[in-house]
Amino acid sequence: MNISVIGTGYVGLVVGACLAETGNSVKCADIDQKKIDGLRNNVLPIYEPGLEPLVERNQREERLLFTTDLCDAITSAEVVFIAVGTPPGEDGSADLKYVLQVATLIGRHMTREMVVVTKSTVPVGGSAEGRAAVAKEAKFSFHLCSNPEFLKEGDAVEDFMRPDRVVLGVDSAFARRVMTDIYAPFVRTGKPVLVMDISSAEMTKYAANGMLATRISFMNEIANLCDQLGANVDSVRRGIGSDSRIGQSFLFPGPGYGGSCFPKDVKALVRMGAERGVSLDVLTAVESANERQKTILVSKLRAALGDLKGKRIAMWGLAFKAGTDDMREAPALSIINGLLEAGVSICAHDPAAMGHARVLLGNRIDFAETNYEALTGADALVVVTDWMEYRHPDFERVKRTLNQPVIVDGRNLYDVEKMQELGVRYHSIGRPSA
Repeated sequence: MNISVIGTGYVGLVVGACLAETGNSVKCADIDQKKIDGLRNNVLPIYEPGLEPLVERNQREERLLFTTDLCDAITSAEVVFIAVGTPPGEDGSADLKYVLQVATLIGRHMTREMVVVTKSTVPVGGSAEGRAAVAKEAKFSFHLCSNPEFLKEGDAVEDFMRPDRVVLGVDSAFARRVMTDIYAPFVRTGKPVLVMDISSAEMTKYAANGMLATRISFMNEIANLCDQLGANVDSVRRGIGSDSRIGQSFLFPGPGYGGSCFPKDVKALVRMGAERGVSLDVLTAVESANERQKTILVSKLRAALGDLKGKRIAMWGLAFKAGTDDMREAPALSIINGLLEAGVSICAHDPAAMGHARVLLGNRIDFAETNYEALTGADALVVVTDWMEYRHPDFERVKRTLNQPVIVDGRNLYDVEKMQELGVRYHSIGRPSA
């Protein structure tokens, strides 16, 4: 099938490469010439495990093409995926200007009956606005599909190739038939393709992210209460996660959620409710709890070291989560700002995100080429992101390099009893200190 994807950001690039992998002829189009030039040379603008070989292989085998000619991409397509950004406005609502610009181009340049797929995250009613923009220019019939993405950064290729479910909001039997055919190779193991109306599909995306954000903030608040009551959040997590009604996922406490989806989508969902007179009090509290949680490690460092002025802190992890270089809404940024305001100097390391961090932070902090190099001259180590290489370090080397053996662990990576045996002054979230 001839498929075009408009937008080569995180979602568009994964969608295009994965659809090409199953034999489709895919054009990924973007107005950013520098990005397209890089992609043609297999230089990806994002860090995503497993994506680079897909891009390289499918370009080599001529199933995947990158172009700045959006008009040609639309003209040649049977199906067009809209995968451009929907950044939050000042009021938290999703800005649809890029979606509507692409929809207008689709209507103007389509040459046949086609399916227009909204892959961008749009509020309920966003696809209908897109439909109106296409229809205003279209000379051929078209069909609409809302196909929200549920990709986890760091696992996006696996999530697309082996999805838990595929959600399709369609307006016609034609769109249903085409879209189920496209996704058939990815659900051969029996995972469901959930076909519904377009508004319900749009709402499903926001509701899913709202629920996951709620679990994160809930568990962080329980962990903070465990700190005050002397309970161990690891035991509590296992106790409640063993309940089949709750499950184990998204129950690990940490320094708060970040990234491109949860913060933006929670804000947009709250805004959708406010516009219709529906108070989403739970999600408002989730957002407030998450903002507070981003400061928890600064408080723990102050408790461990006393006055922070003049201290130097080693930071392991800058990305909002392991497996990505994404620093959008990353807890590390709030922690860095809090520490700098307290008069601290910082040396940070991250396996993937230091390029972005240098752009965002400039010379406000120092950067180390290795995680151990970051420890030199530091009064404490704070662990912010749970990269694999941080999970089993040489603790004797850590102790030897730090000015004093203090670790504040924002991801609960290390065993409390082992830290006690090693003589490390160890502070985590919701567990006894060593």
